[in-house]
Amino acid sequence: MERSSGSSQIAIGLIDGPVAIDHPDLAGGQIRVAGTAGAACSLSGSFACQHGTFVAGILMAQRSSPAPAICPGCTLLVRPIFPESKSGNGGMPTATPRELAAAIQETVAAGARVINLSAALLNPDSGGVRQLQAALDFAAARNVITVAAAGNQASIGSSVITRHPWVIPVAGCDLRGNPMPESNFGSSIGKRGLCAPAENITSLGTDGNSRSFGGTSAAAPFVTGTIALLWSAFPAATATQIRVALLQATGVRRGTIVPPLLDANAAYQAMAGIR
Repeated sequence: MERSSGSSQIAIGLIDGPVAIDHPDLAGGQIRVAGTAGAACSLSGSFACQHGTFVAGILMAQRSSPAPAICPGCTLLVRPIFPESKSGNGGMPTATPRELAAAIQETVAAGARVINLSAALLNPDSGGVRQLQAALDFAAARNVITVAAAGNQASIGSSVITRHPWVIPVAGCDLRGNPMPESNFGSSIGKRGLCAPAENITSLGTDGNSRSFGGTSAAAPFVTGTIALLWSAFPAATATQIRVALLQATGVRRGTIVPPLLDANAAYQAMAGIR
């Protein structure tokens, strides 16, 4: 973050809730909509709006805000997927595989270089799962990196998202770097994923103030933002080079269900050595 605020040429696809784009700490940021749905919230009190705004704040809020963002100079492509309603239990929002597949394809078509995905799968029927697999393949074929929250069900296993070979799953850790007990873990998460902060993270609220939130939805944008900053610093790098630098910067991986901690500086040094 000291080296760069990000480049507008690097577009981050945010597949999430709508965003309170009139928030003063998002003013001046390059925020566009991916697809046909509007990016702005219609119900600022809805959990979908709160969730989307919170994640957008980690990525795009002004550096002078109470919750300075990782890459405010990048472009944010908002693709709302969660319906707005006043109800909500505060957990990770859900979407069907078909909805996620359509959102991924639209976000890639809009020009995203990296996608941030924080959604639990709802009703994963076989046809929808195949569509979602094809959408993730579509993103991979176009060198778009997908970052996905591992989930907060305290379970061991994987999903069609986290076991996809091109996806970077993100598990949650506390502020001491220890795995959060509510985070999901598994072999594919340990093999190709990372841990990132997921406890008492401060970002934007929809009422113009900051708020604290946790879980792997908050952890995923740390990895997404790191990728966007790396690509901003090394614009000629390939998606494979970015992935390798990020995932191998922590050293040799052991056969464990818990992935290593995100190390943005080590990834930067690895990229500098490649150049």
